[in-house]
Amino acid sequence: MANDTVKDGLVVSMEYKLTVDGEILDSSDGAGPLQFLAGYGNIIPGLENEMMGMKIGESKSVTVQPEDGYGEFDEEAFADLPRTEFPADMALEEGMELHVTDEDGNHQAAYVAAFDDKTVKLDFNHPLAGAVLDFYVKVIALREPTAEELDHGHVHEGDGHHH
Repeated sequence: MANDTVKDGLVVSMEYKLTVDGEILDSSDGAGPLQFLAGYGNIIPGLENEMMGMKIGESKSVTVQPEDGYGEFDEEAFADLPRTEFPADMALEEGMELHVTDEDGNHQAAYVAAFDDKTVKLDFNHPLAGAVLDFYVKVIALREPTAEELDHGHVHEGDGHHH
């Protein structure tokens, strides 16, 4: 069977552009095509579902609602931490990304929502939580994954994105 359409278990190379509220937030222009293993949740579900069945060379625009993207904005996903928990010489600024470890040793990203001398308020929402995502995608290549890629459930070769 020819691998000429996007389906589960194929590695898809795609060019993409992500626009939110009319502003281009991300695109493959600089980094080159993004590769992902279809059907393994490597990319957000709303985009992956829409790409199934696309042919090489085909392009389309996809609008992804928050629940199929980075989730709804969670008003509860904030934490106030004492300023003393952070290195004294650390220059905090609003919107900066921090990596924090919870009690279970899980790393997660948090963003500085606000801070003063005593308290730092962290926002654990993804920056695109609650956002409607407008993607332009173009499939440029399809291939079978290697055994290792299938085993790990994501693309290895030449992949600059580490999760």
